[in-house]
Amino acid sequence: MRLVQFLTPKGKRRVGLVVDENTVRVVKKAESVRGLALEAARARASLAEWVRARLSDKTVDYAAIASEGRLLPPLDHPDPAHCFITGTGLDHLGSAQARDAMHAKLAAEADSLTDSMKMFRLGLEGGKPAPGEIGVQPEWFYKGDSSVVAPPGGDLLSPPWALDGGEEPELVGLYVIGDGGEVLRVGFALGNEFSDHVLERQNYLYLAHSKLRACSFGPELLVGEPPAAIEGTSRILRDGAELWAAPFLTGEANMTHTLANIEHHHFKYPLFRRPGDVHCHYFGTATLSFAAGVTTQDGDIFEISAPGFGRPLQNRLVVSEDADALVAIRTL
Repeated sequence: MRLVQFLTPKGKRRVGLVVDENTVRVVKKAESVRGLALEAARARASLAEWVRARLSDKTVDYAAIASEGRLLPPLDHPDPAHCFITGTGLDHLGSAQARDAMHAKLAAEADSLTDSMKMFRLGLEGGKPAPGEIGVQPEWFYKGDSSVVAPPGGDLLSPPWALDGGEEPELVGLYVIGDGGEVLRVGFALGNEFSDHVLERQNYLYLAHSKLRACSFGPELLVGEPPAAIEGTSRILRDGAELWAAPFLTGEANMTHTLANIEHHHFKYPLFRRPGDVHCHYFGTATLSFAAGVTTQDGDIFEISAPGFGRPLQNRLVVSEDADALVAIRTL
């Protein structure tokens, strides 16, 4: 089951079940996936059961929704400050060739490893604990609240201080916190985490600054468990032609941590179990056009797709023309 959130031509919010690439079936009396998830939890039903019970006979043109810019992120909160955008890195194995190179580096003496490689090795050794046990902590970052999320088809703004604006194709876990503080996993989507890789390469301690805040995910929310192994495609289009494309591997089979271990180390903080809040967590990637020597530019289109996740996620890169001005601070 795959769900979308969208606007009607009159600007009303709706939730729909994706029937096929051309058709969305409307869910009755539903303005948000968050609302449906909370209702399902209160009724002790699964989200899929709750949606099926609420389906109407009305269908809408999916292609028209997308072409007219009426797609919304597939999970959000009416107050952006109550939707956390976070992520995890250094947790993907990459291609077979990359894995071989990585293991060769890890065979070196521990003192010769960079901090990033040490973190990666920690994941290899302790990121997949037995069910019910707690594994090693992954890398973690905070990106912002949902005010930074561009809708599917929307623009990703590269700020004036950015040295680069590059895509990061990732699996995104989507969660709602229930009335009693329980973590409700709503589903998964494909996402573009979007970062400044030039800045990050200067020094790994610039990781937080390299997260340019802007990001996107969707357009579809996959209800339930994702495939263990996902092979998607990341593309960049320039002036209507393909500039670059590469497969990306994600899913638990291609990661050094289990999803459950990553989830535990995020939600172990009471702050992140506040009833009603929404969490969108990027699970990392091992495929970047930047690593292939590509320099993105204003107007490029990022496209991220994978079997089982429906319509590809597309976003246009917009490079800010504003000057990098000093922020004025006023003492009170």
